[in-house]
Amino acid sequence: MMKFTKQNFIFLAGGIIIYVVDIGVDFWVACKYFCQGHYCWGALILCFRGLSSLIIQIFSYEWFKNDWEGTDTGKLKWIFLVHLFQSGIFIRYWFALKYGCQAAFKQTNSKDASETETDPPNFIQRQAVDVVTDINMLRVFKTFLETTPQLFVQIYVLIEHGKFNFCQYAAIFMSFCGISISTVDYQISLRKSLPDKDEFRLLPKLVYLFYKLLTITSWILSISLITLVSVRSSVSLLIFLWICGFTWTLKQHTTFCKSKKMEYLYRTVVGIILIYTFFNIRGRKTKACISIYYATHTVVTLGILFVYMFWKPSIIKEIHFTVVSILTVLSLVLGIIFLVVYYRYFHPTTYCRPQAYSDEADGEAGPKERVETGRFQNFIMQ
Repeated sequence: MMKFTKQNFIFLAGGIIIYVVDIGVDFWVACKYFCQGHYCWGALILCFRGLSSLIIQIFSYEWFKNDWEGTDTGKLKWIFLVHLFQSGIFIRYWFALKYGCQAAFKQTNSKDASETETDPPNFIQRQAVDVVTDINMLRVFKTFLETTPQLFVQIYVLIEHGKFNFCQYAAIFMSFCGISISTVDYQISLRKSLPDKDEFRLLPKLVYLFYKLLTITSWILSISLITLVSVRSSVSLLIFLWICGFTWTLKQHTTFCKSKKMEYLYRTVVGIILIYTFFNIRGRKTKACISIYYATHTVVTLGILFVYMFWKPSIIKEIHFTVVSILTVLSLVLGIIFLVVYYRYFHPTTYCRPQAYSDEADGEAGPKERVETGRFQNFIMQ
């Protein structure tokens, strides 16, 4: 397990700021839409925000309940109330800052070691990594339940009307920031939490970032073009893709959650994520699956552009279609190139190893440690 560094702590603090600003921008954009009479768009922005927040609170509380199983129930009652008021993520950020500060800035000396001799090695480091990992898992959910759909709405408005104001620019910028930070932080947590992983250096981070960002952008632009012609067709396509993703998740027999209800909610969320990008949910070889996934996206994207090229609907101006089509194809091609480079040179080839626990004597690894490590090992992996 790699160390939690000062740089990680700085990024964590920056993530809190962006999270708070993102909330403000969402309500600002929604209010602008309502004031302009675009009630549907404003409602969509708030619906994505509300759905994302609700699901994040559910998962966050369940993880607290699992980790604190057998402890004081009074603490769990307070935790439940905080999550009920949609603020559970801030508790997790508080724990992350607390343990992250200890791990990044407090130098371990012989005195510290004697004080924590009953703890496993690198105990504080592991605590910091685990709490940040939970946050990054929740941010992945937020990215694809809220940020990406909101980005889709903003781009759709731009293509349809061609008129933009500052708040819409800010919303698109925050959406891109949210996608970028959550995807990179997710990979960093993966490398830190799983055994025998190389450090995620700057070049792999950039390659991974552009792979995800460009392929998602291309797909959002494609869906936006469909929506311009027929909202019903767009919704039908998204529902069909979710059904395919959900069915594939069911066939993988995931074991992420302890309860069946939470497991089905998890599979539902993963099905939504698979609409926008590929994730390997079992840590197995995925060369065939990822090839089929992006080949299908490529065919659908080119098919949409082909139909537009010959149909030329009056709803979209020629200059707009030219710009959007160039951006769509360019994003798709560059995204696939970055994908190939990442999986060819930078992808971790070793996933969960059972020996992570096998060398421990009976009773040395507590239940909380096993739960926290197992949670990420059963999570979606790349």
